[in-house]
Order: sequence, then C-alpha cells, then structure tokens
Amino acid sequence: MFRSRNHAALCAGLLLVLAGCHKDAGDNGNGAMFTQDHGLLSVPENSPLRSHLAVQAVDNGGARQTLDLPAVIEADPHRVVNILAPLTGRVTALNVQIGDHVKRGQVLAVIASGDMAQALSDDDKARDALSLARKALDRAQGVRAAGGAADKDLEAAQSGYNQAQAEAGRAHDRLLALNGAESAKARQLVLTAPQDGVITALSTAPGAQVSDPTATLLTVTNVDRVFVTANVAEGDVGKAVVGGDAAITLAAYPGQAFHGQVATVNAMLEPDTRRQKVRIAMANPDGRLLPNMYATVHLAGGPAGGVWVPQSALLMNNDSISVMREVRPWVFQRRTVRISDETDTTAHVLSGLQAGDRVVVRGGVLLND
Repeated sequence: MFRSRNHAALCAGLLLVLAGCHKDAGDNGNGAMFTQDHGLLSVPENSPLRSHLAVQAVDNGGARQTLDLPAVIEADPHRVVNILAPLTGRVTALNVQIGDHVKRGQVLAVIASGDMAQALSDDDKARDALSLARKALDRAQGVRAAGGAADKDLEAAQSGYNQAQAEAGRAHDRLLALNGAESAKARQLVLTAPQDGVITALSTAPGAQVSDPTATLLTVTNVDRVFVTANVAEGDVGKAVVGGDAAITLAAYPGQAFHGQVATVNAMLEPDTRRQKVRIAMANPDGRLLPNMYATVHLAGGPAGGVWVPQSALLMNNDSISVMREVRPWVFQRRTVRISDETDTTAHVLSGLQAGDRVVVRGGVLLND
C-alpha cells in the first residue's frame, strides 16, 4: 500500500501540540478536543482539532489503476498448420529449410510412396472402367432404340455405368485428399504449403523414411496476426474484459508502445500457475512481433463499483482499514472499508462507503484511538 511513512511522524508531532492545548483547555474544563458517545466522535466548536481536520465527499470518478501484466507473443493457433504425410514412403526432395518464407501452394517436399502409387493406379483403373461402362451403355441404348434389346439389358448397362462412375469418383477424391493435383503430375506424393507463412518446425530430411503417418514433418506458421498473451493473477481476475484497450511494450523496442484490444479472456485459471490467460490480437504485417518475445501488457481501468478516496483518508487499525465518516457536521463514525486498487494518491474502496459519503481526508489520525 502507498500509505505515507512520514504521515505518522507528522501526526505524532501534531498530537503533542494538541495534547498541550488539551491540557491547558482541560484546566478550565472547556477545551476537550473531541468526545465519544456510542461510537460517535464529536468535535466541539471550540476544539483545536477543527482547524486540523478536512472533510470532503467521495465519488466514483477517481483515478483508475493501470494493471501491468507479464506477457509473451504467441502465434495465432488458427494460423499454425502442422503438415503430415498421409502415407508412408521415402523423402526424395525437401525444398525448404527452417525459417524459410513460403507461399500457399508452394511445393515443400516430395515423397516416393508405394501407397501413393497404388492410389494413382486405382484412379487410372477407375477412369478406364468408367470409359468402358460408358461405351457399353451407349451400345445398349442404340440397340434398344432399334428394338433389338430387352429392357433388362439396358438396365444392366445403366447399372454398370453408375457403379463405374461412383468408383471413379471415389478413387479420384482419394487422390485429391493426398494432395493429388501435384501428385498426379509427379506420380509421387507432393506436400505443398496450405498457406503463406514461415517454416517454424522441420523434422525430416532428404532420404528419410516416413513410417508414421501421424508424425509432423513440417510446420507452417502465419505471423501476419499474433496474440499477446498476458497472465492475470488470481487477485486481479475480472479486471480484463473483452474489447478493453491495452498497451504493449517490449524489451526489443524500448520507448515504443503497441496498441490493441483484448480478444479473449479465459473462463478458467491455468492449474499450474493459478493465473488467467488474456489474449490481445495484434496485426503484424511487418513481422516485427516475433512469437516467444517477452512483453508487458498495460491494461487501463479497474473493477466496476465502489468509490475512490484519497490515501490520506485511510486509517490502519491492526489488520483492518477504516475511515472517519461524517454522520452530521463535526460528528464522525469509524467505518471499516475494503480496498482493492491503489495509486500513490488514491485507493479504490469496494465496500464500506457510497458515493456522496463525506469522510475526513486530513487529520483523521487525530481521531484514531
């Protein structure tokens, strides 16, 4: 907390002065500094305290705290694509290295695969069978038109054509699913870039055998848009809201601030850190924000509700914090308060006060027992 350490010393000196005044006034019985009655502290008209107390109303328009959060730059998960080989085989060509920039559709690697050869063969055979079924159907239709064939012969030809067409479609769709547009040309399995981006992971090499179709061979990451992921402590949960403005500073660019808005706020805490992840979406067309850079996120604003009071109004009493609230002119009552955000000069009171309440903002320690 930002309570001034010199404040107590100054008040102690003032108490000594006032104690003398009290003693002198006490001799004639008319100079009591204040009286207590059932928790109410009354400052008489002739009390020397009146010249040392200042009272003002509190409101909910005080300063807001800036929440500074540790953060890291992360790639947008929607723009990170792991590339797997759908079939086993041997890498015959690898056209990229880690860190290379690639364009959508660019050939990344070529794999010689027996399974790919089988898929190509199936496609060729299915297209040939479809062509033969088409000719058979045409003949059956011609004969039927001349009155020389039974209906069942035409129906059988039509059925054969339908089945051949379905099989040709299946074989071709499977080929396309294996990146078949390039594969059909090269008669090999060709892996292409699914998006513009950077090769951020590479786990194969020319001549390597690919035996696990579930293993990632390359990762293409698009960093035109990134997330700044901040970690909010459990005690500050609720202070970051979707759409809120945020300023980001990075050690890599001293003296420069980046600005964005909160895109997502996790609905749960991370179990290992007990912190809430908050993500700020940032456009990054020039690629200056690199994934894994450390950053600091500055979120403006505090929680809704409550009022703001000067730090000088707060009184420490063992483990509690209180203020002196005016119930009527020069009559005060101690009110325990709960605070959250603080600045050098103000504090955010969550409970114990309402907007419009008048409190002692100077000299309250003189009323503090």
